[in-house]
Amino acid sequence: MSSLNFGVGLFPTEPLEKMIRLAKLSEDLGYSHVWIGDSHLIWREAFVNMTAIALNTTKVRIGTGVTNPVTRHPSVIASAYATLEEFAPERFIVGIGLGDSAVETMGLQPARLRYFEKAVAEMRVLFAGNEAELESGKIHLLHPPKRRLPVYVAASGPKMLELAGRIADGIILLVGIADNYIRFARERIDAGAKRANRDPSQIEIVLWVPCSVSERLPAKDAVKAHVARVIKHPLPFVLDEREHKVLEEIRQAYNYYEHMQQTASQAQVIPDWLVDKFAIAGTRAECRAQVERLRTTGIHQIGLIPYGAGGGDREETLKEFVAAVS
Repeated sequence: MSSLNFGVGLFPTEPLEKMIRLAKLSEDLGYSHVWIGDSHLIWREAFVNMTAIALNTTKVRIGTGVTNPVTRHPSVIASAYATLEEFAPERFIVGIGLGDSAVETMGLQPARLRYFEKAVAEMRVLFAGNEAELESGKIHLLHPPKRRLPVYVAASGPKMLELAGRIADGIILLVGIADNYIRFARERIDAGAKRANRDPSQIEIVLWVPCSVSERLPAKDAVKAHVARVIKHPLPFVLDEREHKVLEEIRQAYNYYEHMQQTASQAQVIPDWLVDKFAIAGTRAECRAQVERLRTTGIHQIGLIPYGAGGGDREETLKEFVAAVS
């Protein structure tokens, strides 16, 4: 692969044995990162998956893609990552966001920005071996990690992007793949970084991208549920009239228990023309062209979310994508 890193986002929708196989394949194919989705009611348990993957791989970096401080208390996240870091030093990244399907399926609300910022600060205090101040009193980890674990913040809306620019080591960017979409997002990240007297170029940007590659089957259909999820979230730009009409249909159709499923009701309202703005999907040649364009946007990693065309296995997309960009 080229100098642009390619990671893999694996939502644990299948049994642990299959998830291990997908992670090992990703490492063998040269992917640099494996990100594990955390939504405990609709997917298998994220930290169990990360542990199993760490035990069965040797070099790929591993993180949650992403967890949240609502369904998991920050101290619980800190303890889990400290334990994993102890086993496989320098291989783990904390991927965290406000909360999406994990909180929605619980009937809860995503974290508020102020609470989120406090939660990240508490985790960093605990990672450093110091006492964190909670409303209930002071707490600390008896087994803090030996290094400062990087915290990557998932962001899409303008306020969250600015917050990420202020506090994050890396940003998991979920805004689509069009040049102007990424530019608008980076403007908000840069504004946040400058407010904190940070150099924006030092913040790693992981572009979260649903992907399906096939020479034989209609690949765009495979990613439409994920595209619906992206459009439903706050974004750092205004949708045009056609896009906004689709958004209204998504809101009416969305079912979080079908989150990211190819057959989801929300997938049915996504037109093909919208897929090209929010996903990498198509033949090898079409996907290669999208990647070549993205190389010029200043991102550091494409976090590929593989979907099998025609409801097929994710393995085919993992292999076909490498064949497309190599």
